[in-house]
Order: sequence, then C-alpha cells, then structure tokens
Amino acid sequence: MYPRAVAKLIEEFKRLPGIGPRTAQRLALYLLSVPREQAERLAAALKEARETTVYCSVCGNLTDVDPCKICADPARDHSLLCVVEEPRDLLAIERSGGFKGIYHVLHGALSPLDGIGPEKLRLKELLARLEKGAIAEVILATGPDTEGEATALYIRRLLEPLGVKVSRLAYGLPVGAEIEFADEETILRAIQGRRQIR
Repeated sequence: MYPRAVAKLIEEFKRLPGIGPRTAQRLALYLLSVPREQAERLAAALKEARETTVYCSVCGNLTDVDPCKICADPARDHSLLCVVEEPRDLLAIERSGGFKGIYHVLHGALSPLDGIGPEKLRLKELLARLEKGAIAEVILATGPDTEGEATALYIRRLLEPLGVKVSRLAYGLPVGAEIEFADEETILRAIQGRRQIR
C-alpha cells in the first residue's frame, strides 16, 4: 500500500513504546509532509542524542558528561540516596524540587515473567556504592506495582546486613483528588503513610 521506504518508517515507529499501527502511520505521514529541513532537524537531533548521551558511571542516569551533574554537585546531600527504576523516574522526582540527595538508577524492576532477575538490575553497583560508607539512608522509590514492590522488598533484604537506614516512598491520595473516587489500595496506602499535622 505504501512505498517500501514509508512502510519501513511506519514499522520503525511501531517499535516505539505506546505507538500502535495507526499512530505510527500518522507520524510517518506527518514527517513526510513537513518541510525537508524540519525532518532533517529531527533526524539530526536523534543522531546527536544517540552519539552524545551515555549512562553516568556512578548513578546510571542519562547524561552527556560523566559523572552526571547531579553526582558531581557538591551542594547535594551525598549521604541520602534515592533508588529509582528508570531515568524518567529520576526526572519526575527532580521536577518536584523536594529532593536534594543523589540517585541510583536500576534500569528496570524485578519481573520473573519477563525474564528480569536481580542480575539484570544495577544491584552490584548499588552495593558497591553503599560499601564505601558515605550513604546514611536509602530511599526506595520503585513503582507501586507488583514489580516495584518486589524490587523494593528484595533491595531492603539485600541492604539489611549493611546497617544502612532504608525507607520507602509513601503512596496515597494525589493532591486535589476526591476520596470517593480513589480505589481501596490507594486509600489503604494513604492511611498507612499518614503523618502527624504540626
């Protein structure tokens, strides 16, 4: 139905997460309809990102300098380490502006059904960082789903012998949400994560 090159472009878009056949088709046709310079800027940006972006050798975050700006920042609290599943989770926490410590990116969560065991996560690197003794607390900021909970539990057990304080992000009701529309699990977590009003 489409020329070979267009069909190939559609197939490549379909490989992206969250992109189905119709969206892939729309994206491909859109890029063919824009001025050539705009499509070339997109191609150049993708090429540059692939060539210049690496993972930080310390925390595992995406960076163009190694170590990354967060790890190299002396103003950050290097005794407080937040463990996240993916770089996008780190970015979400950074956007909140409330965390001034450092990070460790696992690049996934335990998922035996998907063939992701502890050996596929950056757990050896985490232990190596903790063995240096500068970390006083580890905050587990893995997802609230089954895989994230299993990963948090595994890490907590892994860190027990080290004597480091381990905490978990509280989960509960989002700001501005109506309680009547929240599911039972969210309400339960909100009650369990409650804190005293001062």
